Amino acid sequence: MYIGKEASLPVTGGERQLKMEDVQEAYIEQKDRLLSAIDGTKIILAGLREYNKNDWIVRYPTLQEQPSDGAPTASVPKPRRSIRRSLSFADDPSNQTDIIYSPSRPGLTHTVTLASIADTQENASEVADENENEVAEEGLLSDKIGDFNILRLDLKLGPHGSSTAPATLVSQLEKGSIANLIDERIGAALQHMDKLRLRVEDTSSKVLVTGDLNSGKSTFVNALLRREVMPVDQQPCTTAFCEVHDAAENNGVEEVHFLREGVPYSVSDESTFSRVALADLDSVVADNEIVQPVLKIYLADSRAASESLLNNGVVDISLIDAPGLNRDSLKTTALFTRQEEIDVVVFVVSAENHFTLSSKEFLWNASNEKAYVFIVVNKFEQIKNKEKCRRLVLEQVKQLSPRTYEDAQDLVHFVDSAAALRPYTANPAFDDLESSLRSFVLVKRSKSKLQPASTYLSNLLADVDLLVGANAIIAQADIDRAKDDLDRAKPVFEKMKNERESLEDALEGIEEDGATTSGNATKAILSAALERVGRGQPGVDQCISLPPFPGFLALWDYARDVRKALLASLDAAVRLAEDEARVTTTAGVKNISLLGDQHLPEGVERSRRVFMPEAMFSVRPSTKGGLNRLRSPPTASAVVAGGVYNLGIGLSQRSDMLETTLFDLFDFNHHLWVHFGDGKTEVEDDVEKNATALSVLSVGVGALTMVGGNVVGVRGLIDGLVRITELFADESARRWAAPVIGAAVVGATGYFILELPKSIPKTVGRRIRASLVKVEDGATEQELFVNAHCGRVSRESRKVLRMASWDLRERFRTAMEERGQEVRSAEELEKKALKALNYFREVERKTGLVRDEAGLAGAL
Repeated sequence: MYIGKEASLPVTGGERQLKMEDVQEAYIEQKDRLLSAIDGTKIILAGLREYNKNDWIVRYPTLQEQPSDGAPTASVPKPRRSIRRSLSFADDPSNQTDIIYSPSRPGLTHTVTLASIADTQENASEVADENENEVAEEGLLSDKIGDFNILRLDLKLGPHGSSTAPATLVSQLEKGSIANLIDERIGAALQHMDKLRLRVEDTSSKVLVTGDLNSGKSTFVNALLRREVMPVDQQPCTTAFCEVHDAAENNGVEEVHFLREGVPYSVSDESTFSRVALADLDSVVADNEIVQPVLKIYLADSRAASESLLNNGVVDISLIDAPGLNRDSLKTTALFTRQEEIDVVVFVVSAENHFTLSSKEFLWNASNEKAYVFIVVNKFEQIKNKEKCRRLVLEQVKQLSPRTYEDAQDLVHFVDSAAALRPYTANPAFDDLESSLRSFVLVKRSKSKLQPASTYLSNLLADVDLLVGANAIIAQADIDRAKDDLDRAKPVFEKMKNERESLEDALEGIEEDGATTSGNATKAILSAALERVGRGQPGVDQCISLPPFPGFLALWDYARDVRKALLASLDAAVRLAEDEARVTTTAGVKNISLLGDQHLPEGVERSRRVFMPEAMFSVRPSTKGGLNRLRSPPTASAVVAGGVYNLGIGLSQRSDMLETTLFDLFDFNHHLWVHFGDGKTEVEDDVEKNATALSVLSVGVGALTMVGGNVVGVRGLIDGLVRITELFADESARRWAAPVIGAAVVGATGYFILELPKSIPKTVGRRIRASLVKVEDGATEQELFVNAHCGRVSRESRKVLRMASWDLRERFRTAMEERGQEVRSAEELEKKALKALNYFREVERKTGLVRDEAGLAGAL
């Protein structure tokens, strides 16, 4: 309730007498702006929370002082506001960035500004001038510089500096886990702002009286009420939250309402509470020490409105007497929760014990919202050295609540509450405390009721600025890194895309050229070798030579040795062709390697495979433990492609090829065809059939037709036969014809005997050549000796070159995919980081607008 417009309220402490109309108008105006700021901040936080979940993993920054390189000189001004800091993140503490940190300054829109050192080099002199001109606030700024207030991730699992300290634990979390913790903190802040809004809209004011055990809280409340209502004992007795209200809110009835747990309280609904007589308050508190109840106490204060706090004629006031802080952790936690609903905190501390650890922790936590705390140093009259006590307490207040220290004359009071309850005894110190408290709660409502909300919003917006500012630096770093990656990977990727087809064509060309060259060389070598063998000469000019003639007694063995030597020369020709293929293939593999150096980008590992030419055409174990043969075992067929080992050699070791026949000594069919045929084509019939009468006759005929090495034709032979017939008709001719014919036969026979050492190699060679170039039934020309080896050698070269090409293709494909993935990742990172950077800058702009519209720029 509010008093009339003409009412006024006297204010002590040197302040002028204010009209309530002016106070109320200023209060309403500030309240409306604050409510608007709360709504705007909620929108910002909700958007940041959503962005953290769906678009960007928000990183948690930490700022640390940079170690000085040397002792500071007197000529260099010490920075006061814009300070160099080292920025790192909880998930990556080793990665640090030097920045300029600018906390809030009166008159500025932004509370926190982060900029990298590189971005501020040009403005270094300007920053120095600002540092020189700013007023030093030692102790008020340095303690929390670069730290979070509301959004701090505080893991209370171990002492500071230990392996389980909060900083250590947070640094061990992953980015996703830290983002979840930030989300929880933002959620908690949103819930708190809902309560904050309700509190700002509430016309009443709640004053929480708290402190350590036995600090005299209940005695102080009784002194304010000028009657002993709250239970008082030397032992801790107040375990309940006792809220004292003006009895006018309960139809003027003095009584206690025992609230039912879990049911919203309503003074007009008796189902939400139980009535208790005021005289039974002591017993109710004593009987419910375990459950820690909430009690609503309604009292009537008969004093004048200018003297009473409850019946003040301005606003509805409730005094809340809370349990002691250090009674147990559960009750302390409950008190921390309840203080979110409080407008003014009156902290009672014993002059004998000062601030305990529980007191400090509570005040540090409350300072996130309430910059001003009303502090009552109780039991001060019992202290002998009062000046020392006053000095020590104020020093502690300075560290715990700097704004309270600045206004210590009105907010810090040294009293003895018990003395204020003595009747007819003047107590000016307590009267001054009561007057200051009335002024703080009633007249300075903008400070007592709205300032906590303003402080909370300022701290929260500062946390948001620090959070988004640090993440904006990360986003900019990601953009720079993405651009660097694109500058490095994209040209390489485009080059590889353009060269892919040319590389494929080049590899196919090398494969085809290598296979073709090897096949042609093999064909040329083996064709020439067969021609030489057909003339009775070794196929290649190597160490292989024909055996010497052993004599007519070893004529059969001689023919066999000649056959073996000529076959061995063909084996040597095959080896020579394979060696030529190895050389050609080696050159092809080297060209493929050069293509890899030309087309593969830097950083891609080259092939470590070492090409061993001697491994070509080697025997490979088969799955059955034998030799891996290209075809079935060789038969007596004249078409031979591989030899004993199917490797292209070994003809000289085949028993069927070494088998010697009569036709290796006397090739009757060949001579008959030469002398009686057209002399242009060699014999192609089966030479391994048994000799017939015609064959035997051909020998004689051949002998008769060879005189002195001259060969006669068929016409000459017929003429000779006619003449011989005519001679046999004459008796005298018959007498000398027999000796002549015998002599001719003997001459011809001698001629053959003398020519056998020369004719056997030719005869054997012709037979070998004929067996290797003849097409059998069911066979094809591709299975001929030369063609088969050409195909085999060509396939071997192609296989090796194709394997090397495949390896290069795979490396090129993998490298291209990797570069493509790098480009896509960099483009995605750049897009995402640019979006994040714009979002964070927009959040900074919005926080500035909220702060400026609500008048929070200089609130801290």
